[in-house]
Amino acid sequence: MRALAFRHMRAGARPASPASPLRPGRHGGSALRRGELLKPRGQRLLAVLRQARLQAIAFIALLLGLLLIAGGTAAVAQPKFPPLTGRVVDEVGLLAADSRRALERDLEALETKSTDQLVVYITRSLQGYPIEDFGYRLGRHWQIGQKDKNNGVLLIVAPNERKVRIEVGRGLEPQLTDILTKLIIENAILPAFRRNDFPGGIMAGVRDIRDVLLGDAEAVKERARSAKKRTTGGGNAMAVAVLVLFILIAVSVVWAQSMQTAHPGRAMRSRRDARRQGDSIIPSTWGSSSGGWSSGGSSDSGGGFSGGGGDFGGGGSSGSW
Repeated sequence: MRALAFRHMRAGARPASPASPLRPGRHGGSALRRGELLKPRGQRLLAVLRQARLQAIAFIALLLGLLLIAGGTAAVAQPKFPPLTGRVVDEVGLLAADSRRALERDLEALETKSTDQLVVYITRSLQGYPIEDFGYRLGRHWQIGQKDKNNGVLLIVAPNERKVRIEVGRGLEPQLTDILTKLIIENAILPAFRRNDFPGGIMAGVRDIRDVLLGDAEAVKERARSAKKRTTGGGNAMAVAVLVLFILIAVSVVWAQSMQTAHPGRAMRSRRDARRQGDSIIPSTWGSSSGGWSSGGSSDSGGGFSGGGGDFGGGGSSGSW
């Protein structure tokens, strides 16, 4: 009886309805998902390529935007240079009037004799730029030297940053080499700057640059060798002097101790006399002096002077003190 009822139930059972497109199937995925997976491979590949192309376009647009921003920032951040008002442009008033006039005469004589233009620029600030970058930009801005020769030279002094540079035009780089400009800075300019003798250092630098441009580079090398010998000899003499002073102090201390041991009463009287004399001494007044430079207006001369269209490519050397 039970078997007959079971067969009747199986015969009258309704067939399972197909899964709804919106209803999950037996394995957890929807029929719609299974349909998508059954798409032809060509359509799936086309969709992937389309998505990759969109990503590439977005990346290129982002890159172009960054380049435009960087270019705009660089254009805004260009250093601001003063007008070229003479062979000496002094923004901080570092040179006295007589020193400036003497320097102007030397620079004018050099240009008359060789056609090479040498300009001294004492700047208030490098405006955050390395002096090497600042130098060649300034040379191109002022166009020092003749256009067909590119025979311009800049001596740049930045006292606030304690930097100096000799910037050489393209046409003079084989003659006024990086080695020679470094030699001039280290042996003629920086020693004077370290003594706060800025006019002396600038005049010495101009003298050596002029000698090289006029074909007397050997004189510059000889002065550098002599300066090195003097520096070495001075260092040895200083060491000997310190040693002698130390010996004298040691001898004096030993002698004083021996005298105190031999004559204790005399030593006590001497100390009492020294205290009485010290009470009667009136302290002396020391004056203070400070060197430096004024940050006032510029001191320029040589009206009518201008560059001749020269170009610069970054040749030269720098130094600091």
